[in-house]
Amino acid sequence: MDRMNAPTELPFRVEPREVPAAMIDALKARFGERCSTALAVREQHGRDESPFDVRPPDAVVFCESTEEVAAAVALADRYAVPVIPFGVGSSLEGHLLAVQGGISIDVSRMNRVLQVNPEDLTVMLEPGVTREQLNREIRDTGLFFPIDPGANASLGGMAATRASGTNAVRYGTMRENVLGLTVVTASGEVIRTGTRAKKSSAGYDLTRLMVGSEGTLGVITEITLKLYPIPEAISAAVVVFDRIESAVNTTIQMIQLGLPIARCELLDVNAVRAVNRHDKLALREGPMLLMEFHGTEAGVKEQAEMAQQIARENGGEDFQWATTPEERTRLWTARHRAYFAGLQMKPGCRTVTTDTCVPISRLTECISQAVEDAEGAGLQYYIVGHVGDGNFHIAYLIDPAKPQEREVAEQLNDRLVHRALEMEGTCTGEHGIGLHKQGFLVDEAGSGAVEMMRTLKRALDPKNILNPGKIFRL
Repeated sequence: MDRMNAPTELPFRVEPREVPAAMIDALKARFGERCSTALAVREQHGRDESPFDVRPPDAVVFCESTEEVAAAVALADRYAVPVIPFGVGSSLEGHLLAVQGGISIDVSRMNRVLQVNPEDLTVMLEPGVTREQLNREIRDTGLFFPIDPGANASLGGMAATRASGTNAVRYGTMRENVLGLTVVTASGEVIRTGTRAKKSSAGYDLTRLMVGSEGTLGVITEITLKLYPIPEAISAAVVVFDRIESAVNTTIQMIQLGLPIARCELLDVNAVRAVNRHDKLALREGPMLLMEFHGTEAGVKEQAEMAQQIARENGGEDFQWATTPEERTRLWTARHRAYFAGLQMKPGCRTVTTDTCVPISRLTECISQAVEDAEGAGLQYYIVGHVGDGNFHIAYLIDPAKPQEREVAEQLNDRLVHRALEMEGTCTGEHGIGLHKQGFLVDEAGSGAVEMMRTLKRALDPKNILNPGKIFRL
């Protein structure tokens, strides 16, 4: 189907805004060939990994500096036209979709590491730098950036969605690791938040306000991040269980005992089967924990032995250790490809992906009930999770030509989210609200808190041009 004529599958009705020809002419005069209205380019910037199909943006502007972003946003402000920041397009919740039309601002060419400060363990960079690129460029300093959401996402997008990932159990999320930002406001003004200092009590914390705002309060153009020393020793381990509950209970016991594990990832049997097929591995097909330990040689050895003992007490078998960089890379590459490996289980499918996070003590109960629901519905699915911090994802595989499958997946997701909220958890541990979870945000935060968010949005973006329609509707 031509996506220009594809039915809109949004949970609410929207009216596109008109983009005046005068604005397009002004953008082309300012940016030349870096302003494109070609359908192929627009469609590339109007699709992410979410299950939604909407019209593409009216134009795409490839910016290469803060000043250029400011110029593009100032034009959008003059004509009251939406602007949607775009990094690499890996969003799962529809963040980059132009639901009201408008201009996509592509910052992928803003990909320079601007300043590395090894003595202070900080780095300043542009938003188009990806996490893998950053770690390649700073490897010789003996430092690394640990936030690892799986996809090779842009750091601007990671900051905008308050991403986390496999290392969050030890190193935290983007919220804890962003020190400062350069941001273009809705009027095209450039502001700077935070400093390279580790802490500050100077006024409102505008950095934290922007981190997780999903492009609705400003366009991020520079980021200052914390870095960490590369550990002296790193060891990874894979252990397989007969029951998914045993794998999750092992995780809970390790966390409650204070074991300083760096990564603890869960793959259910469906995910392991998909990864084996996709990456030509021979992992035993059962519920699996993939763990990693960082520290000194003696510390890593002690941590690994404790983890192995706890796992064995819960029925864990077939321990495989990976201590060389090549072995570890192979295991983690397979984990990072689990999303695309899972898609191959049902060729041509799309996914409805959940993102709940619950207190660690309720994790076994939450996952077990979710598995029971999915099995009862007869829908293909797989589970991966950053279970060390209580966050897990079920990807329901749906045929886009069968609306009833989408409906079943959304019903399962609804049931899972409300179960998580009853357990004092959250509807999104790391993906953000975007388009998909707006109703759940009200359920979780309450109407009063969401109205306060709207008040902030109206104050900072009175014309509602910054990524409109995301997080909540005005």
